[in-house]
Amino acid sequence: MEVRRWHIIIGFTILFVTYALVLLNIQVFSKNYKMRAEANIVERVVEYPLRGMIYDRNGKLLASNAAVFDVMIVPKVFKVLPQDSLELAGMLDYTIEELRYNIKKAKYYSWYKPSVFKKQLTESEYAKIQDKIIRYKGLSIQARTIRSYPHKSLANALGYVKEVTRDFLKKDSANYYQSGDLIGKSGIEKFYEKELRGQRGVSYIMKNVKGVTKGKFEDGKLDTIPQVGATLTSSIDLDLQAYGELLMKDKKGAIVAIDPSTGEILAMISAPSYDPNELTGEGKRLSKRYGDLSRDTNKPLFNRAMQSRYPPGSTFKTVMAMIGLQTGAVDTLTTYFSCNKRLVGCHNHDSPLNLKGSIINSCNPWYYQEIRRMLNDEGKRYETSDLLRKTLDDWKIDVQDYGLGRKLGVDMPYEKGGLVPSSKLYDRIYKGGGWKISTIHSISIGQGEVLAMPIQLANLGAIIANRGYYYSPHIIKSIGGKGPLEQYKEKHKVDIKPEYVDHIARAMADVPRIGTARRAYSPDIVICGKTGTAQNPHGEDHSIFMGFAPLYNPKIAIAVYVENAGFGGTWAAPIASLMMEKYVNGIVKRPYLEKYVNSVNLIQREKERKEKERLLKERREKAKERLKAQQLLRQKRDSIAVTTSSES
Repeated sequence: MEVRRWHIIIGFTILFVTYALVLLNIQVFSKNYKMRAEANIVERVVEYPLRGMIYDRNGKLLASNAAVFDVMIVPKVFKVLPQDSLELAGMLDYTIEELRYNIKKAKYYSWYKPSVFKKQLTESEYAKIQDKIIRYKGLSIQARTIRSYPHKSLANALGYVKEVTRDFLKKDSANYYQSGDLIGKSGIEKFYEKELRGQRGVSYIMKNVKGVTKGKFEDGKLDTIPQVGATLTSSIDLDLQAYGELLMKDKKGAIVAIDPSTGEILAMISAPSYDPNELTGEGKRLSKRYGDLSRDTNKPLFNRAMQSRYPPGSTFKTVMAMIGLQTGAVDTLTTYFSCNKRLVGCHNHDSPLNLKGSIINSCNPWYYQEIRRMLNDEGKRYETSDLLRKTLDDWKIDVQDYGLGRKLGVDMPYEKGGLVPSSKLYDRIYKGGGWKISTIHSISIGQGEVLAMPIQLANLGAIIANRGYYYSPHIIKSIGGKGPLEQYKEKHKVDIKPEYVDHIARAMADVPRIGTARRAYSPDIVICGKTGTAQNPHGEDHSIFMGFAPLYNPKIAIAVYVENAGFGGTWAAPIASLMMEKYVNGIVKRPYLEKYVNSVNLIQREKERKEKERLLKERREKAKERLKAQQLLRQKRDSIAVTTSSES
């Protein structure tokens, strides 16, 4: 018994000492327990940085920030009496069902971590509830900012920001974004997201059990200061941008204007567009606005300047002329071709023509005959040859040198590359062969398989204005005062002699004076350009103009597309002319031309044309049905007559 008693005493002693050591370690030596205890009274507050501002080239604000307030909830602390639920729901503009759903959603996220209970109250909405919200334990207010756009211009280029989705958060390998964060979804906001977003800050605040703030945790040693996003200075001239949007009112299409000496984009218009403020904020209102815009048949969210692939039409003849000169297929003095309309259709003008005359009069047969020379085919071959494949592929490389058929590397998302056909493409189309010059000749006048974006044609205008070189088009000229990205400082030279380009430029100077763009003529500046009319299987032809001004020391290169508008000289040319005059001279002295451009609603006109086509088609179908019914009736009568005659 004595031995057993000592065993029990020793056992209890060891157990006591063990517990004492564990408790000593937890309460004195271990920091883990201390941190857990402090976590009950320390609140981690994320401080969102201001998103970087965006200005135009003249210092006018394009994108700024507006204050909003999120109502945060901690489910573990939150308590609301049944009689107070209706009042709280009314304060937050919720139904009782929505209130319960959001409480459940917060609990699902975390019982202990704060989450957003009501998103983005405006200053006026917050002012109405700030004295009442403090009565509810577990609810707090977190201030943040959303995007605001002081002007209604440049929506497609600026883009918009939106809250990150769960799917995005799963793919965020850097683990930077958190639920509720905003991210650029299109335009400048997306491309320069890293520069604009800044860096979040965090502060730790001590609170007592009643939620009263007692001060900074450890005197703010663990706090980090939010870093404001970089300020971006765009190359956009807001006055020119707004003027272009006015000229494109009630029209579909695009305008891109570039400073040839730098590649800076002066204006980027996609029409029709929308007010950029329509896509600010979050929640049901944003979802409805976005849904309405995305369902609009005119596609206002679609950036036609960067993403619409149109046939370049006769503007492409300038490329054909320059390649022809550089390769020696044609020259400026002795090469004359007749306007042989048996080869391809054309309008009436003098014939034969030299190269300059072909540009001024936009002669289609001239370029049909030129491409036969360029591809070493005089129309005698009826099957595809290896020589034809090689010369076509060489031609494609020459065309791509002018920035066509590939991406230019613009500092905007979702840029498309256009299309310049190759022998492989035609082999696929014609199943290995059987194509020849007469099959593909439409590429010589910018039709067929040749496709380009408006920004590519504006860059083509810059190449001619510079007599053979360009800088990649870009819309941001300075990031935080340090200039553009490095790739936009690099000069790209085209493989052509400057004197050849100058010959084309001087020919383009005569197009508004005596050629196909006489509505674009200005007595104050020398406007150089080339019209184009792109065939459109879905409606009236597209009106196109590409050019620059003035002839020497040019300040602006431009491309204009007006959908379903007819000839290039009818609508695109005068619009481009007004834009160039506005930028070069700072004032427009041709109000009659402005009145003409704004005199018609081309969207409504196209809608009416399609309605007439629909009604005409419907009448034809009904006429066919009546004719068919009459034929059946005659057959039935004839059958009865035959039967009666037989019986007789």
